[in-house]
Amino acid sequence: MFRLDHKTAIVTGGGSGIGRAIAKIFATQGAHVFVLDLNEQEGKQVVEEIKNAKGNAVFKQCNVGSQADVDNVIHDILKEVSVINILLNIAGIAHIGNAENTNENDFDRLINVNVKGVYNCLHAVIPHMKKGGGVILNMASVASSVGIPDRFAYTMTKGAVVGMTLSVAKDYIHQNIRCNCISPGRVHTPFVDGFLAKNYPGKEKEMFEKLSKTQPIGRMAQPEEVANLALYLCSDEAAFITGCDYAIDGGFIKLNN
Repeated sequence: MFRLDHKTAIVTGGGSGIGRAIAKIFATQGAHVFVLDLNEQEGKQVVEEIKNAKGNAVFKQCNVGSQADVDNVIHDILKEVSVINILLNIAGIAHIGNAENTNENDFDRLINVNVKGVYNCLHAVIPHMKKGGGVILNMASVASSVGIPDRFAYTMTKGAVVGMTLSVAKDYIHQNIRCNCISPGRVHTPFVDGFLAKNYPGKEKEMFEKLSKTQPIGRMAQPEEVANLALYLCSDEAAFITGCDYAIDGGFIKLNN
């Protein structure tokens, strides 16, 4: 079950965190994975790890916020493979702030990566995917479903991701394209460690435990756990699922009273 043999998968943001975990597990399950990331060093390292594990992967440096860059990368990929079966829009950035202290530059930066980045990839890939069907999975967040303090711009962008997911699922259902999104709670990624080190020096362990306990289950998710859900939703076993937003949040949305 959940094999992806002979399938091509594009993973944006595949150089670190959840994207890295997805790229590795998809390759393990037989997919030909294209790792797209702005960070060349991290992206190439993931590809090297996949190849060392006898998987098939290629790195493509890409700024998802640039439509020209995305179009060029997809064009290059289609020189190497005949079809794109799976698109995973994982690339994204976070921001701390409310409506008052979020400045215009930060607001525009989040829109450019988290919203326009998803649009650019959808715009480039869907015309090719229409020929034989495929699966699209977008990365949303629990922030798109519930209010989280000081996540104004981030919440806005992830709400847009859910909206794009529903729209694409509706528009392309008859072209055999499925589109879903995942809404994780807090996930233990390098971003979390960097955030704690920057904002709470000397109190990293204490704050990590505090953030972990905001999930009713009592801990953060591991990137691999989110990747496992992504694998299911992109596999043939999930062929009846489209237009859905899947929370993977340790009970955060439903059980936090």
